[in-house]
Amino acid sequence: MPLDIFSEKGTPLDKQRFTWRELSPMPFSKLDDDAFTRVRVILMNGIESEAIRFQHLCGRMNQPLRELLARTRRVEQHQQTMVNWLVPPDQSPLETTIGYEQVAIEVTSALALQEPDAYLQQVYRFGLLEDFDHLYRYTALLDRLEGKDANTLLQSYTDICPGRPTSEEHRSPEDDIRNHYNGSTAQPITKLNALTIIAGEYQTHDYYMHVGPMFTDPVARQLYAEIASIEEQHVTQYEAMLDPAEGWMEQWLLHEATELYNYYTCLQQESNPRIKAIWERMCSYELGHLHAVMKVYKDTERRDPAEVLPKEMPEPFGYESHRDFVRQTLANEVNLRTVDGRFIDIRHEPEGEATLEYRRHMNSEGSPSEIAAAGYVWSPGTELSKRTAA
Repeated sequence: MPLDIFSEKGTPLDKQRFTWRELSPMPFSKLDDDAFTRVRVILMNGIESEAIRFQHLCGRMNQPLRELLARTRRVEQHQQTMVNWLVPPDQSPLETTIGYEQVAIEVTSALALQEPDAYLQQVYRFGLLEDFDHLYRYTALLDRLEGKDANTLLQSYTDICPGRPTSEEHRSPEDDIRNHYNGSTAQPITKLNALTIIAGEYQTHDYYMHVGPMFTDPVARQLYAEIASIEEQHVTQYEAMLDPAEGWMEQWLLHEATELYNYYTCLQQESNPRIKAIWERMCSYELGHLHAVMKVYKDTERRDPAEVLPKEMPEPFGYESHRDFVRQTLANEVNLRTVDGRFIDIRHEPEGEATLEYRRHMNSEGSPSEIAAAGYVWSPGTELSKRTAA
């Protein structure tokens, strides 16, 4: 049954409370739970992180909103803690990285498939093939450093093979700028898709920046540095899809709606009943946030929130394998490159263009992504077991 966001009020903001025990729930099982439980946990951590980041920036620029922002943000902080603490302690940083890339592949595929704007569909597919290659590079690293098969975590939902080579993804900054949607005519799902993908890519960038220096292996350190740089490019690409004419209050409404939409999507598909109860609670809390912001929007903007928000939450995207879609995209678009917001075939990438020079210089002392995966072809089982068998 569709969720009517105007009639459903949720839990009022002043009734939203947590205890320290609640903020440290029992983690999911990295082996026994469905892989999409991990995908949901990782994405929702990113959604909450984006909400907090936006609200801090909004507070810097809007003194009258600071009290409500602070009250809402404190709850967002605790929601993010509850979600992020679901990650199991026996999952290594590199295994968590595999999860991050599965999020990027499956969620980006799902958003591309439901996106009504043809140009933005292309933007999602372009980024998808780069994250797909990142999974392959990190899988090779996991095999080499820990002797583990990434498919134990991926559970055969996601293929492991090269995408657009990471060494060829490096672009001059201006070639990561995309055309933005028109805020006055774009469908609500377009706006929710954009904020969802920004949240996911931003937290991936931040995670790689945090864990990369913790490795002792020099190839691992360089690989995280290389892919973190690409993730920054992805954040730039996806942020550029937002209409800069949307004001602070409109963006706040859309952020709250994005959180609600994503928790609602998780709730519809979660297989772990204990974690499903968390998604249900967070849906109720986000409804409370949304109604608090709608009231302020009416008072300050003198506009009806229905001009910005859909009456009902859009249909949830599918937490499911998109193997066929990824394979088709890989076959048709792996050779695409970008210039001035346009997508072109590699054969038409102009010689002497800034991106080519930037790429040549970055790779002039070797490519970590090529070194990490040199000679690697994924097959079931681990490097350790193959050595044992030998």
